[in-house]
Amino acid sequence: MARIFNFSAGPAALPEAVLEQAQAEMLDFGGSGMSVMEMSHRSNEFVAIAAQAEADFRELLGVSDAYHVLFLQGGATTQFAGIPLNITVAGDTVDYVDTGSWSSKAIKEAEKYCKVNIAASSKGSNYDHIPAVDSWQLSADAKYLHLCSNETIGGVQFKEFPQVDVPLVADMSSDFLSRPVDVEQFSIIYGGAQKNIGPAGITVVVVRKDLCGKARDITPGTLDYAQQADADSMSNTPPTYTWYLAGLVFAWLKAQGGLDTIAALNERKAAKLYGVIDNSNFYQSPVQPSVRSVMNVPFTMPDDALDALFLSGAQERGLSGLKGHRSVGGMRASIYNAVPEAAVDALVGYMTEFEHEHG
Repeated sequence: MARIFNFSAGPAALPEAVLEQAQAEMLDFGGSGMSVMEMSHRSNEFVAIAAQAEADFRELLGVSDAYHVLFLQGGATTQFAGIPLNITVAGDTVDYVDTGSWSSKAIKEAEKYCKVNIAASSKGSNYDHIPAVDSWQLSADAKYLHLCSNETIGGVQFKEFPQVDVPLVADMSSDFLSRPVDVEQFSIIYGGAQKNIGPAGITVVVVRKDLCGKARDITPGTLDYAQQADADSMSNTPPTYTWYLAGLVFAWLKAQGGLDTIAALNERKAAKLYGVIDNSNFYQSPVQPSVRSVMNVPFTMPDDALDALFLSGAQERGLSGLKGHRSVGGMRASIYNAVPEAAVDALVGYMTEFEHEHG
């Protein structure tokens, strides 16, 4: 069977070159006589894999020695608790910007450990925009400011990040490594792998070293950044095969020309998709143009009854994963790094055809 074009929001498409390399190395990695998934995480072979993955990640994103790069388990959702447990004490105030489902969930978790001030929210308009920075109601004594750089479900993305006097913390799960970012502007960046980094099962945390070693006594050891840094992210058995695959993705990104090159490709793909939406009286985007995500493109049609028909026709054409999140409905095309431009071209062609037939 031919491979489909995969627009799933996550787990998401992986580069074919990465899958082919993993396939070639499945039974025998580097002459070791075994698969990476069979190796001890303490073996010389795997320690080298992990070290190379970290080095390539640091090179891609420009991460200095002032930061630890941790490869952890539990998904970005686990870090919703990990962050306040590591850098606050009970009773501290923290600021959160609420721009969608994931920032809202982060707020709910942080409220178990801190006093959360919602500095800004677009919930009242169904998360169709990001409130202007000069309207944010920041606390005078906040220990950090948290935001979600790209809301996977709603399709809202920060194009620029605020300059603040407190540690800036960002959940970048769905746009990690999709564009260059000034890491020095942040104190913590974190994200799950299953969008642009690799398969589900590993979470990358970039944390400023001076913030480590301050975890609360109740913090589980696997969530303690200092403990994990001291153990090279191996305080217990890590998801070794996912880590290996993430390393292959990092090497693939470097081979493509790095984040400047991949960002230009991503912008071009998104422009094609938003172009067919904006030049139509049939499709609509629920997000204000200035903050539309380059990664996740939600859209609706005039009648919800058409959704099932659209999805059926898409599946017949090898276009998969287009159903919108259950909480918002409609359609959503996730066009991460590994989704080729040919996939977007095929989707745009189908959307045009569908509109002519049903518009």
